[in-house]
This record gives sequence, structure tokens and C-alpha cells, in this order.
Amino acid sequence: MTAKSATQKPSQEHEATAPAFRASSSPAVGLRMRALREAMGLSLRDLAERSRVSAPMLSQVERGETSPTLAVAAKIAAGLELTLSQLLRLDEEPHVAVSRADSRRRSERGGHRFEELTPPLPGQRADVSLHTLEPGATTGGREDPPMHEPGSRETAVVLFGTLALVVDGSRYELGPGDSVTFDADLPHHFENEGEEPTRFLAVIAAGLRRS
Repeated sequence: MTAKSATQKPSQEHEATAPAFRASSSPAVGLRMRALREAMGLSLRDLAERSRVSAPMLSQVERGETSPTLAVAAKIAAGLELTLSQLLRLDEEPHVAVSRADSRRRSERGGHRFEELTPPLPGQRADVSLHTLEPGATTGGREDPPMHEPGSRETAVVLFGTLALVVDGSRYELGPGDSVTFDADLPHHFENEGEEPTRFLAVIAAGLRRS
């Protein structure tokens, strides 16, 4: 009886702490984990290899059928290139972040002005920016190296004016309302060869292309 009680004690201690985590966090963690995995272009098998957590366990967590221990959650976070706090949102403020027009991060160089519309948040894998190109201005030199991490994709939407995208040696002409999506880890830049200023939005999503 003594030996049996001794072997059951760790299980009892685990059950005493696990339910609170499961009840409050399991569905939210599963949904967040799936969204992050899909944003990175990873299959369950891919994430299993990166995290060393089995694919069936990952699937159960994503569906909210089970709650991972903190140790398992830490492995999943590492596989998603996050810290445990970022995966569980322990180090974040409430999930609404307002970027005021008069307090955004801004920069200007050679007739190219841009504003960061998204604040720097933990674990954020997409950024939105507003760009203005004066006539004859470009976003960078033709020989500039890729500006974004491998696997990134960028979508640009022209608000007004004319815009040319030069990516990996090919040129694409865009007008008001046009949009373009391309692999942002390739050499690229935008040009305004018109007679009026051009304004466009750019959305950069990290780590989507896996090839």
C-alpha cells in the first residue's frame, strides 16, 4: 500500500495543477497554435519535427481536446519560433492596440516617406506600412539585398498614383486600386515614374513561403 501511494503521489500533484491551465487556456492555446502554424506554412508533421511533440498530440491540442503541460507547451512554442510567454500571451497587454496617426513610427529617405501602421507586438508575424513616393523616387536601390527574412511575402495596394514594382529582374506596372503579392525575400524595390506623388500600403507576412 505504501509503495502504491508513493507512485500515485506525482500524478495527484499533476492533476492538482493541470485543470486550471486546461480550463482557462486550452481552447485559446489550440486556436492560436493552429493559426500560427498555418501562417508559417507548416503541417502538423512539420511542427512535430520542429517541436519534438507528436503530431497526434498537436492535433488534439489544436482541437481543444487536451491541454499541454507547460513543458510540452514550451516545446510547441519553440517549434513556432516563439517563447512560452508569447504562445500563451502571458506578456501581452489586452489584445487591442491602437496606432494613433500622430504617434506612428515614421522615416523618410530620398523622396520616400513611410509610416509603420502596426505596433511592435510579441510574436507578431505581419506588418502593415503606408508609403508615399515623390515623382522619380524609389524605395531602394536596384542592387539592395532582400529586406525581409526568408519565406516572407509582401502585398502592396496602390491608393493613388502610379507605381512600378521591380522584383528579381522583372517589372510590373500598377495603377490606383491595383495590388500585387510577391516573395519579399527576393531583391525588389518600388518606383514612381509618374508626375504626381504615389501612395500605397504594404503588408509583409513573415515566413509564409516554404520552398
